[in-house]
Parts: sequence; C-alpha cells; structure tokens
Amino acid sequence: MNKINYKRGFTLIELLVVVAIIGTLSAIVLSSVNSARSKGGDAAIKSNLNTVRNQSELFYLNNGNSFLPAGGSAAGVQNCSTLVYSAGANYMLARDKTIAEAIIEARNRGGNGVWCGNSASAWGVAVGLKTSATSSWCVDSSGVAKTVASAPATALNVTTYLCN
Repeated sequence: MNKINYKRGFTLIELLVVVAIIGTLSAIVLSSVNSARSKGGDAAIKSNLNTVRNQSELFYLNNGNSFLPAGGSAAGVQNCSTLVYSAGANYMLARDKTIAEAIIEARNRGGNGVWCGNSASAWGVAVGLKTSATSSWCVDSSGVAKTVASAPATALNVTTYLCN
C-alpha cells in the first residue's frame, strides 16, 4: 500500500483568529497614535501662543508702551483665520512678523478656529484645541495662558480683549 503523507497546515479558524488578533492590536495602536497626534497639536498651539505672548512684550516696549504701532488702530475681537503678516498693518497682531507667523502656525495646528483682538492697552488670542472641540487655549496681555471651556469665538472678552 502506498502511504500518502499529508502535511498538516493551518485551519481556517486558526487563520481567522490570528487575523482578528492582528486587527485588534492595529486598532489599539492607531487610536494611540491619533491621540498622541492631537496632544502634539495642542502642545504646538500652546508653544506658538507663548511666542505671541513673549513677542508682544517686546513690541509693547519698542512702541512707546503701546500694543499698537504708531498711527495704528484697535482691531476688535474677530475671526483671525485669515490673518496674514503685513508690514503696514495698523495693529500689532498682524504687523509684527513673529507674532503673525506664530498665530498662523497655531491656527494650522488648531482644531476649531482662531479669534483675536488688539487695542493700545490689551490684546488676546484664542485657538481651538485639537483634543476638544469645545475648548480653546487663550493667552492675553495680562499674562494669562489657560484653557477656556468654549470655542475661540467666545473665549475672549469683546470689551477688554482678555481671556474669559
């Protein structure tokens, strides 16, 4: 008699179990990566707005103790999603290149918009966080840097330009 020697391979059930385990592990890893990416975006927002705060102090000292350039005018609290640097701008947030670029970078890293305002005596900037659609990081001329439990549009006081 001829003996046929069959080599035993994996069964369909074994293969499906392995695929399910790999799929579960992949899902866990991807969710961790996305969470880390969002937290990294929030860290970048905070860092950029810290740059705005530091640079605004230099601007204030170099412009006769004013947050406006000579001949400038106040820019009320507004949506700053289209803010661009302009050497001829009449308010600090757009006129100072370092400040404008930091706000633009924070906007690019942010989650739900950027609002800002600037007068001779005060300024404020709020950017939506990536980790929470209903929270913003807000900095202002009083030295505040904090999370505000609202979207950027309502994170700044429209009268004082300070964080709510």
